[in-house]
Amino acid sequence: MEQLVLNAPGRAEWTEVPAPTLAGGADALVRPIAVATCDLDTAINSGAFPLPLPYALGHEFVAEVVEVGADVTSVRTGDRVAVPFQINCGYCVFCQRGLTQSCTTVPRGSAYGLGVIGRGDWGGAVADLIRVPYADAMLLPLPSGVDPATVASLDNLPDGWRTVAPYLTEDDKRVLVVGGISIGLYAVAVARALGAEVTYVDGHPRRTEVAAKLGATVLDPAEGKVGRFPVTVSTSGRPEGLLLALGATEPGGVCTDTGVFIGDVALPLGQMYTTGVRFVTGRVAARHELPEVLELVAWGRLDPSVVTATTAAWSNAPAAWSGHRDKLVLIR
Repeated sequence: MEQLVLNAPGRAEWTEVPAPTLAGGADALVRPIAVATCDLDTAINSGAFPLPLPYALGHEFVAEVVEVGADVTSVRTGDRVAVPFQINCGYCVFCQRGLTQSCTTVPRGSAYGLGVIGRGDWGGAVADLIRVPYADAMLLPLPSGVDPATVASLDNLPDGWRTVAPYLTEDDKRVLVVGGISIGLYAVAVARALGAEVTYVDGHPRRTEVAAKLGATVLDPAEGKVGRFPVTVSTSGRPEGLLLALGATEPGGVCTDTGVFIGDVALPLGQMYTTGVRFVTGRVAARHELPEVLELVAWGRLDPSVVTATTAAWSNAPAAWSGHRDKLVLIR
C-alpha cells in the first residue's frame, strides 16, 4: 500500500509499504478518511524542528473501521471513528487515571506518525490502512452529523481544550492566549464556546483574523503588558511567549504551556512563588480529553474548522503536505 513519507523538509512522497494486518483479537484495522497536520508537523516540514528523517506522516486523523478482531465490542466495520494519536491500552494504572499519554503497556511516547518520537513502527495516517491495538480503549465513534474533516486535528484540538476547559469558573471567565500556529486558536475557540472572555496575543495576520472572528480581543505582542488573568495559555513555543503568559497570571491562577522546547527555559520561579501560580506543562492526554471535545462539536457550540487554513484532496497529498505552512486537512 502507499504511505506518505517525509524524506526531507518540504519533501513528502508516496512510498510502498506492506499493508498492516490484525495482530490479535483486540486489534482493529481502520482506513483514514481525514488527516490533519499537527503544529509539530509544520515545524518539522519547515526544518525548524530537528527530527531524523525519513518517517511516515500523519498522526491527527479520523478513520473508517475496515476490520475488527474477535474481542472488539465497541466498534464495528463501517463505523467512523476518532483515532487518538497516542497508543494506549486503557487498563494500566496511568490509563485508568486518565493519563493516556503515559500508557505503561507500550513504550512511553508511542504514537502514530511521529518517527523516532513515536517509539515504534506504528505507521502514519496518510496511508490506506492503520492497525489500532487496544481498539476498545482507543477508538471513539464519531458523533452523528460531525464532519470528519472538522475534527481531524485530534492532537492539537484536545491540546487546546485542556488548556482552558478544566480551569474556567463561573465567577470569572477571563482567558489570555499567547498564540502560535493552531493550538492557540483551538484554545480561543474552546474558551469562546464555553462562554469565556478571551484576549489573544499574536502578530500573525491570519491567526489574529481568525481569533477576532471567534470574538477574541486581539493584541500585538509589541504592546507589552496585557493585564492579569485567572487562566493563561502559552502556545507559541518561544520563551518570550511563555514568560508573557506567566507574568499575566493572577494570584491563584493557572498557566498552561503547550510548546515543545528544545533544551531548557529559565522560569521566574521567585515571581511565580510570590504570586502563587499553578504552572501546567506536558503532553496532552488526547484519548481522555476527546469525548468532551466531540460532544461540544456535536452540540454545535464548537466549530474547529475555523482554524483550518487549507484542505486538499488525498490524491494531492505529497504536494499539499510538502508546501503547507499552516493547518492542512487532507480529505479522502
